[in-house]
Amino acid sequence: MTDPRFAGIGMTSARTRDRLVQRLRDQGIKSLEVLDRVRNVPRHIFVDEAIASRAYEDTALPIGFGQTISQPYIVARMTEALLEGPPLRNVLEIGTGCGYQTAVLAGLVGRIFTIERIEPLLKRAKERLKELGVKNVRFRHADGNLGWAAQAPYDGILVAAAPLRVPDALVEQLAVGGRLLMPVGPEGQQELVRLVKREQKLERQSLGPVAFVPLLGGVS
Repeated sequence: MTDPRFAGIGMTSARTRDRLVQRLRDQGIKSLEVLDRVRNVPRHIFVDEAIASRAYEDTALPIGFGQTISQPYIVARMTEALLEGPPLRNVLEIGTGCGYQTAVLAGLVGRIFTIERIEPLLKRAKERLKELGVKNVRFRHADGNLGWAAQAPYDGILVAAAPLRVPDALVEQLAVGGRLLMPVGPEGQQELVRLVKREQKLERQSLGPVAFVPLLGGVS
C-alpha cells in the first residue's frame, strides 16, 4: 500500500488511529490481531471525502443508500468474537456495505465470501478492496437472507444487519463447530448474538444490546 491516501494526514494520520485503538482497548477489545487490523486498515477511504476527517471517531457514519459504516468498536467486537475458536478458513459475510468490515476480516481468515443487496455499494467495496490489494474475497450481489449455498459449509458467518430472527439458510450453511455472529431483533430491541453449531443443537450467547440497520430481502 504505497498510495499516500492510505497513510492519511491530520485527522486520518497514524497518531489519530492509535488514539482510536487505545479507546478500543479501554472498551475491552483484547485481541492484538484485531487491534492491529483496525490500526492498519485505512477507514477514511471507505467513507466520502467530506467526512473522512471523522473516520477514526468511534461512531457509525453514513455511506449512502440508507446504510452506515459500523462503529469501529462494533467491528472490532464482532471480529474478535467471530475469531474465538479454531482458525477460520471459509467465512461468509452478509452485508458488505462499504467493505470496511470485509477489509478488517480479510487479514485474519482464509477466504471471505461476501454478499451485498445494494449493487452500487458492492461495486464501490470491490474497488476499495482492490486498491488495498485484498485478494481473498469473493463478492456477490444477492439477498443475504439466503446465504451462498454453493460455497458452504462455512467455519464462520458474520452478519452486519439485523433480522427479526436468525435465517434458517444461514444456520444450514454453517459447519458443525462453526460460529455465527449477528444482531437480531426489532429496532430498539436488538442484541448481538454468537451462535456455535453443534451436532444436535445451537449454543447461543448474548453479547449485549446493539443498533443495526434491518436485514432486508431482495436486491436493489
